[in-house]
Amino acid sequence: MREEKYLQATSMLDFKAAPIRRLVENRGWDRLNEYEKIGAAYDFVRNEIKFGSNASDELKASDVLEDGYGQCNTKGTLLMALLRMLGIPCRFHGFTIDNQLQKGAIPVYLIPLAPKYILHSWVEVYYDGKWVDLEGFILDKDYLTSVQKKESHRLGPYKGYAIATTCLMKPKVQWEGQSTYIQKEGVHDDFGVFNNPDEFYVKHGTNLSGIKLLLYKAFFRHLMNWNVNRIREA
Repeated sequence: MREEKYLQATSMLDFKAAPIRRLVENRGWDRLNEYEKIGAAYDFVRNEIKFGSNASDELKASDVLEDGYGQCNTKGTLLMALLRMLGIPCRFHGFTIDNQLQKGAIPVYLIPLAPKYILHSWVEVYYDGKWVDLEGFILDKDYLTSVQKKESHRLGPYKGYAIATTCLMKPKVQWEGQSTYIQKEGVHDDFGVFNNPDEFYVKHGTNLSGIKLLLYKAFFRHLMNWNVNRIREA
């Protein structure tokens, strides 16, 4: 299955931008087989693009790469761009998640400022004759390991610190040819699949607007990133 709509560049999926092309060429990812291409792009976005809050969900993939950090939506944009650059069909699946699972990752005094249900997404990649969900890239390994150490007494299902999983100690986040998840258990609304993130945001907008968005860009997201870095380095 290689429908062109799942391989096209868009304003947000700007994989023809020089920084993305250089990354793929310098890493030699274009010489890998299909499984390895997906794994290389996935591992890069998961661990080399750290978990953090960007200025907007609607950043271009090249801007996320320049930032060097991101969350579900922005890291997903970069992953989609890399996959399409490598000739791997992929699409966008939109959701909302309950903001309560962000407790810990977001300082508690900022939780009331967030929507009750936050726009969320994962990437679906076409591999081995089927669509495979990729969500486990959201949290970098260092951040996730730090939370696991902090919450080592918590066995079984877990929600908190930007995690919603059936098992905190063994979440399905490694690329092994199957779906990966780290926030799936927090999903509330399912908006379905879209060819690209551009189409989704035209239809559903973003999480914040007006004064809240201005305050988020100028101040709140920096507090959130400071908190996430503190957790990661603990």
